[in-house]
Amino acid sequence: MTEEESHEEKSEIEVEKEKETPAMEGDELLLPRDTLLSAGIHIGTRMKAKDMEQFIYRVRPDGLFVLDVKRTDERLKVAGKFLARFSPSKVAVVAARLYAQEPVTKFCELTGASPIVGRFIPGMLLNPLCPNRVEPEVIVISDPRADSQAVKEASNLGIPIVALNSTDNDVAGVDLVIPTNNKGRKALAVVFWLLAREVLRERGEIAPDKDPEVPIEDFEAKFTRQEDTE
Repeated sequence: MTEEESHEEKSEIEVEKEKETPAMEGDELLLPRDTLLSAGIHIGTRMKAKDMEQFIYRVRPDGLFVLDVKRTDERLKVAGKFLARFSPSKVAVVAARLYAQEPVTKFCELTGASPIVGRFIPGMLLNPLCPNRVEPEVIVISDPRADSQAVKEASNLGIPIVALNSTDNDVAGVDLVIPTNNKGRKALAVVFWLLAREVLRERGEIAPDKDPEVPIEDFEAKFTRQEDTE
């Protein structure tokens, strides 16, 4: 089983076992807990970075670390409030991994942010002569490892970084960590849809009880697994 498959495929029994995550009584999540678990947003990797320990609930028998969905939910709310403070055109969202490119594109279409999908060309932030240079005031990173060049350049410029971190991701240079599965197709769709919804609600562009017109399904990558060579 590939790394991406381990982040996507779960039997009904495994989903039931994941319901052993912390009780949520009294806490209203952004989506029903079963929906979040079915998308696999809590599935980490078989490695953990020291600074990500605070977001890990337990380790599964197969060695995968499980993230605390409540912490993910909390950070999505915080990130939505934070990003809503910036002019849409000054928010850049980076996605090198193919599974992240469609969610990022849809997020940017809904919120007005600037997508940087595919290979991040060195100098896009630092080099004034770079033809594709962008000048954001805040940057969202889909995967700190795959998007390491963007993290490096944003850090050098002091640009705030919001990043989707799995259990094995380094938090160095990241100002706001959203702990989540950042490799799974469905997980990325759900997380970026929720983040878009929070930003739009915080801006007052949609009512606090309304959803974006674009459904979660439209945020999912449409290509086959074999095409994701990251």
